[in-house]
Amino acid sequence: MFYGMITIGDENESVEYKGNVMEEKKVLGQQHIVRHFENAIKMGKISHAYIINGEAGSGRMRLAMDFAKALQCVENGVDKEQPRGTFCNECKSCRQTESKNQPDIIYVTYEKTGIGVDEIRTQINNDIDIKPYCSRYKVYIVPESEKMTVAAQNALLKTIEEPPEYAVIILITSNADSFLPTILSRCVLLNMKPVKEEIIQNRLMSEYGVGSYDAKVAAIFSGGNPGKAVRLATSEDFQDLKQCVVGTLFSLKTGGMDLVNVKIKEASEFKKNIEEYFSLMRSWFRDVLMYKATKREDSLIFQEDIRGIEEMAEDCSFFDLDIILKSITQAENRVRTNVNFDLTIEVFLLAVKERIQK
Repeated sequence: MFYGMITIGDENESVEYKGNVMEEKKVLGQQHIVRHFENAIKMGKISHAYIINGEAGSGRMRLAMDFAKALQCVENGVDKEQPRGTFCNECKSCRQTESKNQPDIIYVTYEKTGIGVDEIRTQINNDIDIKPYCSRYKVYIVPESEKMTVAAQNALLKTIEEPPEYAVIILITSNADSFLPTILSRCVLLNMKPVKEEIIQNRLMSEYGVGSYDAKVAAIFSGGNPGKAVRLATSEDFQDLKQCVVGTLFSLKTGGMDLVNVKIKEASEFKKNIEEYFSLMRSWFRDVLMYKATKREDSLIFQEDIRGIEEMAEDCSFFDLDIILKSITQAENRVRTNVNFDLTIEVFLLAVKERIQK
């Protein structure tokens, strides 16, 4: 049995794999995890428990499915004399895995807000002693496993401590710190890595037909998360939000006090995306700061609005920009702590207006 927490880390690079273990179009920038899975299969050192830790949209489920597929693959799997660590994508098991019908790959489900003891006992503990139906391994994949209650984790711990030889449990999470230390110590921890903006931008342009400007903006605001970048680049809401932010700033610069209430109402329409609203604001003023300091356009995010950036850089002092950036952070914190939304936005917009309107 293989115990001990291992944190895998590596350089950030595009995924290019030999064989079919992972197609580049599916997961970007996680070659360190794929390499770990490949080597584990080739060397016959399969752990009984893994944690794939990263943001939603980063490819966690795809990695878990591909590892399970490679484990169960008839043509390239572990039963071969020299396992390749890959999957063929053609055998019955591979096809069943892709359609989520492979009988020995189980996806834990839940209907409540959390994963409780009943879900763990019913879907894992009470099932794990039944030998695989047609494969070498029996793989359990637990999405959003950070939602497990402490009691559920303790129930799972008993199974992880003494699992059957054929059992593999994969916990997919966005917060590995939520697990009990005893769970962490018995799992291989695989951390997803942020993907370079350039790689994401190229993918958005080549596969989704997104223009270079919108692709760049989405890549930057994705924080290295390819799934989030696709959502932003193809979302009309994000494009509307971007236009709202830029329009708000131009209005505050040239208009009167009557416009503030209008812009508060506009902001409230994007309340569910308020973090992105503030991120766009922060990026705009960082562009202004960058241009004021260097006069260079090539490093700006909002290059299509260079004229507005240039004018604001001329009108605002470095002190003004510092105050605005601090005001953004302050407004974000107030929203997070449930301070009245409209009042928070009003105070914020007035602070910005005071600094940019000369």
